[in-house]
Amino acid sequence: MTKYRMGGVAAAALAAWTLAAGAQAAGPKAEVMHWWTSSSESAAVRKFADAYRAAGGVWVDTAIAGADQAKAVAINRIVGGNPPTAAQFNTTKQFSDLIDQGSLNNVDDVAVRDKWDQLLPGPMLDVIKVKGHYYALPVNIHMSTWIWYSKAAFKKAGINKEPATPDELFAALDKLKAAGLIGLAHGGQAWQENILFQAMLANVGGKELYLQVLRDRNPKALNSEAFKQVLVAFKRLQSYVDAGSPNRNWNDATAMLISGKAGVQIMGDWAKGEFSAARQSAGKDFGCIAGLGPQVPYLIQGDAFVFPKTANADAVKAQKLLATTLLAPAAQLEFSKLKGSLPVRSDIDVSTMDACAQAGMAAMKDKARQVGMIEVYITPDQNGALQDVLTAFWNTRMPVEKAQKSIAAALLQD
Repeated sequence: MTKYRMGGVAAAALAAWTLAAGAQAAGPKAEVMHWWTSSSESAAVRKFADAYRAAGGVWVDTAIAGADQAKAVAINRIVGGNPPTAAQFNTTKQFSDLIDQGSLNNVDDVAVRDKWDQLLPGPMLDVIKVKGHYYALPVNIHMSTWIWYSKAAFKKAGINKEPATPDELFAALDKLKAAGLIGLAHGGQAWQENILFQAMLANVGGKELYLQVLRDRNPKALNSEAFKQVLVAFKRLQSYVDAGSPNRNWNDATAMLISGKAGVQIMGDWAKGEFSAARQSAGKDFGCIAGLGPQVPYLIQGDAFVFPKTANADAVKAQKLLATTLLAPAAQLEFSKLKGSLPVRSDIDVSTMDACAQAGMAAMKDKARQVGMIEVYITPDQNGALQDVLTAFWNTRMPVEKAQKSIAAALLQD
């Protein structure tokens, strides 16, 4: 074979042709903006990126630490005319304004083809489907009010049976306290107190009251004796936390269960990542309770991607490929195993997932238990006003009657 050195011009021409050919051969390019920056979250989102690349796409990862910051950047770029291909939001009312302003593309053809109405939970469809159009892709299910407990702490306190009712939960907390342990591992932050409130509303109040208070914002329900008892139960939880609770991070509270210093934590299923990192196993080292009774509502929340408005054909193609690949069964399963969430599809076999995920999916099978979490039903402003009251009630001697009236005022505001 004759060897020769290519001239500079010819080499440059070949390089340019190679780049052009590669770009032409590459599939739809998607800039995906999200806030999954922790080690477990980064590992999880890589599963989505791998699935997109396997489908022929080019995934451009734009990770921004902090959900509020990421959403703010996404909105600024959308308004400024330089949107990403897809942006992460929670599956709540967070992106309602973008829909109202006509700032999002829909993915109706993908949703109809892939039968989203049959596969996705009703509370999520109620958020993403507006006036018959599908404006977001839910990718997982989180439940924020799981009750976690340390098997070692329960054993030390002589608790032989997993609590199955609110009364049994409080009885277990009393035993933990009597044994010199911290009953409730809690981080004294407003959003964490909001979780405790939702847990008591769901478990003590039940589904009907939960929906009357949050979805319907029914004045009669808000001022009822039943709702007052929910608030009494919420405040009672404070008697089981330790002095170090204020401003504690949620994961530091989980560490208290891992070490056996505390018995119970009420937190979302993302807490599983902390147990896993400590090499603790569900059913062996810790327990998980989705609800204190078989009829307790399963409060659905999760993450979704919206598709900013664009007329660019390649960008639209990328949005539709994302909507297809991120909802594929294999991608759903592998992502959720690392994220700690449940797959959003109802037809996925979760037998290879941990015991808590399997318990969650079993609860999800009962559609009567499927209820949206708090932000599915109320606006960010209403939630902020509610959170202010809850934190004040938690941290002061505010009478329960005043808290009840203040919550009613917060939720009945426009």
